Amino acid sequence: MDALSKRINSLPVSATLAMAAKARELKNSGVDVIGLSLGEPDFNTPEYIKDAAIQAVKDNYNSYSPVDGYVDLKKAICTKFERDNNLRYKPSQIVVSNGAKQSIANLCMVLLNPGDEVLLPAPYWVSYSAIATLAEAESIIIPSSIETDFKITPEQLEAAITPNTKLIMFNSPNNPSGTIYSESEYRALGKVLEKHPDIYIMSDEIYEHINYGTPHFSIAQIPELYDRTITVNGVAKAFAMTGWRIGYIGAAEWIAKACNKMQGQITSGANCIAQRATITALLEPVSRIQYMVDEFSNRKDLIISLLEKIEGFKLNRPDGAFYVFPDVSFYFGKIIDGIEINNASDFALFLLEKAHVATVTGQAFGNDDCIRISYAASEKNIREAVSRITKVLS
Repeated sequence: MDALSKRINSLPVSATLAMAAKARELKNSGVDVIGLSLGEPDFNTPEYIKDAAIQAVKDNYNSYSPVDGYVDLKKAICTKFERDNNLRYKPSQIVVSNGAKQSIANLCMVLLNPGDEVLLPAPYWVSYSAIATLAEAESIIIPSSIETDFKITPEQLEAAITPNTKLIMFNSPNNPSGTIYSESEYRALGKVLEKHPDIYIMSDEIYEHINYGTPHFSIAQIPELYDRTITVNGVAKAFAMTGWRIGYIGAAEWIAKACNKMQGQITSGANCIAQRATITALLEPVSRIQYMVDEFSNRKDLIISLLEKIEGFKLNRPDGAFYVFPDVSFYFGKIIDGIEINNASDFALFLLEKAHVATVTGQAFGNDDCIRISYAASEKNIREAVSRITKVLS
């Protein structure tokens, strides 16, 4: 342990992956665990995307790909940005990475210095703070609650900014809350950021298409913020391609160049076959994945209707992604089945051990009162999971 670097010792384990590992351990020992902890669609990758991958194999795409992605993929990403987000990028502003997580890591490594501050509107995705730590920056959490639909206000943002603030990380639709910032809300936050020209904005839009009614708005659409905004996206969630590992950014050319340089020394280019399949995924009409979004919407309504009946579960009604983020602080300080519940982590472990349902503590997302429940699962599993939770809590 002493021989390990301070860098790795300061890095927390991903809470979502840790809970999934615990659930797997229980499963391997013969326990019937229902996993509602991972943010992974339970659909297969659509056939037309798989066909494109098979064709790429037949076409002998087997060599190293360019570090920042094939030119025709980068052109497809530019087409997607213009079609879906009204954003105009050139291929030289695009970098394709091994998943959106690498895109974010690249960005933090090229922008942040020791002592820089990164603003994290909470709840935030678990890896944001860990990646900032890796880049030797300090995470400053801006809290929100279920009462504000897990959104921060312009006043909160203004109050959190200091001379050391370098980057703010937005995620809409949000993981873990499912909350979507509307255009007017983003414009109000944008007015604050316009006054601080040295602050960069990361907009993580990986759940963009998993949206149940609030129109998606990219913060880079605000002309005054375009040059300072790094738009992050990928194919994992909306196209059920989590294992294909393709993410990408649109950014100012100098930032894209720096990310390309960083990636060239870490992993080089992303998987060649996955890149070819992604061209097809992005250029086909978005309507081809609507069946998955419709199913997620049905599951959202189902899980909320079931969870609302459990005493002590406070819920908002998320507009996107495939998570609910109930406030379970009602149970803190109580002893249930001989186990004392002091916080969200205790509660999530209690559900795993007693109900055999895997969720994730909100502590990992910057909110100590909530747990994240993924409804990227079958209707049968959702009903059974909530039935088990109801039983152990009654």
